[in-house]
Amino acid sequence: MAAEFKPKVLVFCCNWCSYAGADLAGISRMKIRPEFRVIRSMCSARIDPEFILRAFRRGADGVMVAGCHPGDCHYIGGNYRTRRRMALLKLLLKQFGLHEGRLKLEWVSASEGEKFARVINAFINQVEQLGPSPYRKTDDRQRTPETGRRKLEAGQQTVDDDKSLITDH
Repeated sequence: MAAEFKPKVLVFCCNWCSYAGADLAGISRMKIRPEFRVIRSMCSARIDPEFILRAFRRGADGVMVAGCHPGDCHYIGGNYRTRRRMALLKLLLKQFGLHEGRLKLEWVSASEGEKFARVINAFINQVEQLGPSPYRKTDDRQRTPETGRRKLEAGQQTVDDDKSLITDH
């Protein structure tokens, strides 16, 4: 009997806005699905594409990056860099056989707890509709399929080799 699929979603939040928005959603006791984990970063621009590739390689079914609204970044233009990186990363993920709907970029301010709850619930529902990631481990003993792992590692090497595509000069 197959167990019911519960997606594993990782959310990278900037410290100043989206993490505070997530906190507001929690302390306001808004209904949020529990299938996600938050990693706090000082800025959404600090989230290297390698972190996202690693999350998928380790079995995440979806990854969301949440940051300050454009123009409101505490580090001036961090969210503009993030927007460019995520657009390129979505193209790269398609090459690995991952649906672009498994990666989401969202702007959430500190006062938008309700928006955070709405967005994360919708994203989890979307990932659930897509089903398990092709790179997800099926059980504790079985590892990611070798061909899938090689594709993601090759993509990570491509990102490492040509960071000029996704970073500002």
